[in-house]
Amino acid sequence: MPQAVPQLRAVLISLAVVAAGVTPAHATPTPTDAAPAITVERGRSQPVFSYADAVREHVYVESGADSDADGRPDRIRVDIIRPKESGPRLRVPVIIDESPYYDNVGRGNEGERKAYDASGNVTKFPLFYDNYFVPRGYAVLNVDMNGTTRSDGCPDGGGRADVLGGKAVIDWLNGRAVARREDGTPVAATWTTGKSAMIGKSYDGTLANAVAATGVRGLETIVPISAISSWYRYQRSNGVVYNYDYMSWLASYVDTDPPAKCAAARADMDARDGDETGDYNPFWAERDYLAGTLADVSRVRASVFAVHTVNDLNVKPDNFSTWWKALAARNVPRKIWVGQYQHVDPFDFAGRRDVWVDTLHQWFDHWLLGVDNGVMRRPRADVQTGPERWITQRDWPEPLALKVPLHPAADGSLGLVPARRGQTASFTDLRQPEEAMVADVGTDAPGRVAFTTGRLPLDLRLSGTPVVDLRVSLDRPTSNLTALLVDFGEDTRVDWRRTQGISTLPEESCHGESTAADDACYRKVAANLATRPLEIVARGWIDVQNRDSLGAPKPLPPGTYGRVRWETLPQEYVFGKGHRLGLVIAGTDGTYSGEPATGASVTVDLAASKVVLPLVVGALHGADVPRDLGVWRGPGRITLPVPEPNFS
Repeated sequence: MPQAVPQLRAVLISLAVVAAGVTPAHATPTPTDAAPAITVERGRSQPVFSYADAVREHVYVESGADSDADGRPDRIRVDIIRPKESGPRLRVPVIIDESPYYDNVGRGNEGERKAYDASGNVTKFPLFYDNYFVPRGYAVLNVDMNGTTRSDGCPDGGGRADVLGGKAVIDWLNGRAVARREDGTPVAATWTTGKSAMIGKSYDGTLANAVAATGVRGLETIVPISAISSWYRYQRSNGVVYNYDYMSWLASYVDTDPPAKCAAARADMDARDGDETGDYNPFWAERDYLAGTLADVSRVRASVFAVHTVNDLNVKPDNFSTWWKALAARNVPRKIWVGQYQHVDPFDFAGRRDVWVDTLHQWFDHWLLGVDNGVMRRPRADVQTGPERWITQRDWPEPLALKVPLHPAADGSLGLVPARRGQTASFTDLRQPEEAMVADVGTDAPGRVAFTTGRLPLDLRLSGTPVVDLRVSLDRPTSNLTALLVDFGEDTRVDWRRTQGISTLPEESCHGESTAADDACYRKVAANLATRPLEIVARGWIDVQNRDSLGAPKPLPPGTYGRVRWETLPQEYVFGKGHRLGLVIAGTDGTYSGEPATGASVTVDLAASKVVLPLVVGALHGADVPRDLGVWRGPGRITLPVPEPNFS
């Protein structure tokens, strides 16, 4: 009897694999076992199908939206590549990258665009997914988001038309939506199991989040990379506007049709986005995938493999941290990679390309083919803690992190003991860049107040989201506030500010099979490094009148004190031994916000103010956060380059 359990388990696994159209490596075909099959060895599907002979075709799926108001449903262009053997006798799973970028900025570090043959079928699919996964028995679909490339309609800035277009593709793969060929002939997806994944970076990954949050059946897993979960968070922070008229600008940027075609749709965005207040309103609720009117994280059925970088100041990392927390609260099966770069795909994390491809391979095999390869039994989080250092842990943030309050004092110190009652600090809400806010700390400046610890006696790791908790008084009804957490200390760090944190090398690596039109080889990268005397680690912004509500502003009566509490962007960072940890409180951030300053005079009640940091330490005592004996003066103003925009 002791031998029966493992034998039974082996039989059950074999039955499950065969039922999915997969042949285990040890299976011996019989004369009646002539159907083509996916082959699995060592927990991974094998490249047994010809990439060169794969079927390349395209269809148009009818969406549930009419975003260009022409009286017809938007038609979503779907470019397909699948094994020649796929069909009623071999149904294959699907990997989807839906994107608005296929005919403008392109995809990936090398900006690849689609290329077509005379019949209109794609001969070059951007990125490596098709080269690698089609030979292993997957179909890969490159979907043109509505209003972009060869799809109908108008881009909708993550709204209803964007979401329903992607959902319609999943519905078609599962027999619930209509698709047609170029000549109007209806076509069914008879070659697929219906099991689908969505993957992509930036807008592409955002569409994956959005479609998953509709609860659509058939979407088994998503891999959102540097993806938005709330478009309000993408363009706002607690009432502070990052960019004005951005949503209509982005819709125009991704739409290569004549401008007049979707001018009315863009004008409608400008009329409804509420730029004049920065408040959350129905426009943003439609584009909120955490708790929105169209999509909601509570509906997610798919597993989630999230990837983000803590220095991404395009799609800021609160988009992944809030999404991740909500998924965890609902026990959604999940995995995460957290990097140190700017807006970078994990395929281009320095030194991690092979690890990424193999991990993604196992993830898809597990969730789309049912392969028991152990990917869900490994540590949930891969975390980069330095230029060349990655660790694994059971979750993110580090579960052992403690919430440690640090208190500012009138002498410019920052420590574990609250300031004495009656101590205050004041500044004026001025519009200034971050490099000015952190310059010459220890010297009075009209537009900021700053506080520092003494030299740290040991490395101190921050993992998670700091919380700023102030008691302030204004001489006007509101003010913008900026909080910066700063590492003062000469060190060599990932230079995420320059070319996204990576440099492209001449040498290539290949992942998958190639044709003359579509090769599987991509240039390698190296991490950019920079040695500077300081680094801004975490940053956060708030409009004081939005301190209690994003949608119902409440001015603070001048001359009265009120509590203003908000989260900064999350971070994963190690403050080095001998460095100082600094807190800067200022007004309007001229680096990342388009707003004008209010000119308000801000008084901070130091005794009732603090910043709470998630620190990975066993215990902290007064001696662990030393104070300087006199006023410490930080480095003068240095150039802190602003990362260039990047969408690919």
